[in-house]
Amino acid sequence: MRLPLPGSPHLTYCTNIHAGERWAEIEAALRKHVLPIKAEVSPDQPMGIGLRLSATAADELAKPEALAALKAFLAQSDLYVFTINAFPYGNFHGTRVKERVYEPDWRDERRVQFSNRAADILEALLPEGMEGSISSVPGAYKEAINGPIDIARMVHHLIRHAAYLYRLAEETGKHISLALEPEPCCFLETVDEAIDFFNDHLFARQSVETFRRLTDISTREAREALRRHLGICLDVCHASVEFEDPVECLGRLAAVGIRVPKIQLSSALRIPVVDANAAELLARFDDGVYLHQTVEVQGDRVTRYRDLPEAFDALRSGRAGGEWRVHCHVPLFQADYGALQSTQQPLANLLAACKRSALAPHLEVETYTWDVLPADMRGIDVSSDIARELKWVRSQLGA
Repeated sequence: MRLPLPGSPHLTYCTNIHAGERWAEIEAALRKHVLPIKAEVSPDQPMGIGLRLSATAADELAKPEALAALKAFLAQSDLYVFTINAFPYGNFHGTRVKERVYEPDWRDERRVQFSNRAADILEALLPEGMEGSISSVPGAYKEAINGPIDIARMVHHLIRHAAYLYRLAEETGKHISLALEPEPCCFLETVDEAIDFFNDHLFARQSVETFRRLTDISTREAREALRRHLGICLDVCHASVEFEDPVECLGRLAAVGIRVPKIQLSSALRIPVVDANAAELLARFDDGVYLHQTVEVQGDRVTRYRDLPEAFDALRSGRAGGEWRVHCHVPLFQADYGALQSTQQPLANLLAACKRSALAPHLEVETYTWDVLPADMRGIDVSSDIARELKWVRSQLGA
């Protein structure tokens, strides 16, 4: 949905909540869920889709007949696609995902080819005159990076992909940005790390020169094009887990000229004061599928745990305390769950800021955990839950 706000941002939800790695499975989920959601939240206006594609689904959708069928479905249903989630390369539901969600990362040629394919698909689906965005892995899982050689490999692959996006824009007139999504325990974890990586590596002189050679344009044009095609996807849940203020993050990124093509609207779990009951309260969220990075703040000390079991071990040994924030996407419309709370307030503050100024062209609700959340946190069906989230966001925006 296009919103009557500064910058006229588009609002959608990410279809990564719907299980399916083959295109046929994803297409079936779109027909099953998107149509009733549209009927509830945007019955009289076109509605945008935040399309999640695995590498397998992208290969299958790229075939002319599959792409033509999707375009026909979108036209018939008054739907459009303006953003793609190309973060998970493979399985994202029903099996152990954890740290494998980042693989292959930006050190790997397969990540480049997958991202290029996603860009081709988005270009074919993107309405004329509309900007497109693709969210992706924040470089790699932090523990996987072994030094400067790994960083240089990631930078080279990202510059190559940016050059691909530039050539696509020159050929088709469709502008698409890649948005790296900082996440706890990843190579890009905080806004400080993101700013340093962009300034010291992606926008550095050597990268500009590489981009210039790949595109055959001037140095000045290369510098500007790199900043147009590479940016950050700010996930509000991730920032909140890191105890960062999302509005402040956006201001700092803007101040150094790093674009934010997409904001993912999401909320994390929060325990203001950890005590002996914390493990029991959180145990039902330890689903065995997703990584639940936990950040603890005690005074000036910050402690990061890779997953809930590590946090529980620290609690049992008497090493834990203070406030915990847990990477578990929970419903946007609820502020607390008994003794547990959510980080809804930072999200509400960001949405209030969206009413005052243009922060990003794309806003995407991303609660992908409905099928693993405790039963008492879910509604009758996932379509109704998603519609309720979109309505809550619009109410916060006054739209």
